[in-house]
Formats: sequence, C-alpha cells, structure tokens
Amino acid sequence: MGGIFSLVRLLDYFTRRQFLAGGLREHSVTLPCPDGGSSCTVHYWAPPGEPRLPPLLLIHGFGPRATWQWRCQVGPLSRHFHLIVPDLLGFGGSSCDLSSSPPPSEATQAAALASLLDSVEGLKGKRVAVAGTSYGGFVAYFLARAAGPKRVGPVVIASSDLLKTAADDDAFMKRAGERWKGGDERLIPTEPAGMRRLMEMTAYRPPPALMTSDFVLRHFIQKLFTDNREQLIHLLKGITVGTDMFQVTPLSQEVLIVWGEHDQLFPVEKASAIQRSLDGKARVEIIEKTGHAPQLEDPARFNAILLDFLRDAARPDTACVDGSSL
Repeated sequence: MGGIFSLVRLLDYFTRRQFLAGGLREHSVTLPCPDGGSSCTVHYWAPPGEPRLPPLLLIHGFGPRATWQWRCQVGPLSRHFHLIVPDLLGFGGSSCDLSSSPPPSEATQAAALASLLDSVEGLKGKRVAVAGTSYGGFVAYFLARAAGPKRVGPVVIASSDLLKTAADDDAFMKRAGERWKGGDERLIPTEPAGMRRLMEMTAYRPPPALMTSDFVLRHFIQKLFTDNREQLIHLLKGITVGTDMFQVTPLSQEVLIVWGEHDQLFPVEKASAIQRSLDGKARVEIIEKTGHAPQLEDPARFNAILLDFLRDAARPDTACVDGSSL
C-alpha cells in the first residue's frame, strides 16, 4: 500500500508544483459561517499581494481537490489573471462545523466565496470574473445572480446542468448500468467497480490502465471518499439544483457555457436548454472529444475559449489595480 500512497502523494506534489509555478500560494482565512453559528475556514490559492491583473475566481466541482481539477489552467491563465482558486466548504482545506448546521447549499457556498473575495487583499468591492465547473457551476451561477454585475463580471458555466431534474438523475443511473447501489454511490463510490464506471463516464478517453486496477482504485476510494464519506453525503444533501429552491433566471452578466461533446453525466444537449433559460444570450462552446471535464481532457482548447470570451466581455472598470482591464 505504501507504493500506491506514494502515487497519490505524487499527484498532489505535481499539482501543487503547477500552482506554485503559476505564482499562486496557499492561504487560509477565518470567516463568519454563512448559515450562522461558528466560523468557517476557507483555504484558497492566489498570488501574494494586491492584484495587478484582472481577478478570476475558479470554482471546482464535486470531486477531487481544487488543485487536481484546475491544474491545467493555472499556468496559462496566471499570465493573464490574478487567480483565486478556493476549496469550497467541506472540501479540501476548507471547513466549518457541518455536524451542527444544515448542509451548505449553493447559496451558502456562494456567500462564503463572496466573503472570501472581500477578505483577499485588494479585492474588496472589486469586480471579479467567475468560472465554475460541474457543481462549481451551480455555485458560480448563484454567486453571479446574488452579487450582481457590479461585483461579479463575466461568468463561465462549464459542464454544469443548472436545469437538472430528478428525471435527469434517473436517466443517468440507467446510462451507468447496475454499477452502483444507490444515489450516493454515483459521486462517492465505495467499490472499485463503481469508481471505474465513474471514471469511464466522466472521461471521453479511457483512463490509463495503471489507474483502473482494483488495488489502485481501492486506495483512491479510501483517500478521496471513505475517510470523509459522511461529510460528503451531508454536502450532497445541500444541493438545491432541481428543486424549487433553485430557479434559473437570466443573468445581467455575459455568460459562456462550455460543454464536453461526450459528457455522460450531464448530456451535451442540456447546454442549449440552459442557453434558452438565460434568454438565449449566453455563448455556447462544445469541445469535441471530451467528456465531463473538458478543462482536463483538452486544456488548450478550453483555455483558448475562456480567454477569448473574457477578452470579448472586457469592460473598463475598477476591478484591477493600475487601471488595467480584462
């Protein structure tokens, strides 16, 4: 097991190196808990000092660490943006007392991020572009709507079905086959077969053989899910997408919707449905030969699309020190 543990640590080592090479450093801040009660700790990566580039907030999805999910973006994007890459509450290094509070909803996560932005040096009250993937897209949408266009600028929604319903969940389970025992097993697998199927459904290209052996998968399950399974289940219960508590309405900001052509978690046709729900004004980009994480499977294309959108959406404002803009 020591060799496999070294593999996990090796992945952590390389993703951290990518963040450090992009000029980002680790930070933690203690903030009031959005749902009341005790305070919470938010861990995030950002360059030190006040921003001299336009700020861009990257919000991770429900899964591995934020560093793993955005590892292919920090290098190229850090040359154009002052990146802020947080762990959402209950993930990675961010924590709050989940045992004595209701599970954090997208609204709660968004409120925590708004407080985080106000605490970052040089960003209080400044306009910030936001990009979220999967579950992070839910949070990005809610943050943009709640904070408004004076606080949140252009918005990128990546592989994130804002219109997800119970029927969509049922269809997903049918596509997956009889690999999972229940709903929680979809995103928090307990057995190698479930983990392997989740990897197959999130990626267009098959994962390397080394990563799909039962021996390796059991260890990843232990490190990513088993040790904090109850907390992750609690977080799943906080998701309000697909309920009356989460209604999609048009945003005032310019919006980019990015999707993987072969996404099996959230089918690609949902991108057009979301565009229509946003009054048809959002820009839609489909990335060929990618699945649920196009930012990892085709990072060059994903990064080029994101940069092109943010440049087109640029407006002179006070978001950046020294008068620079997107």
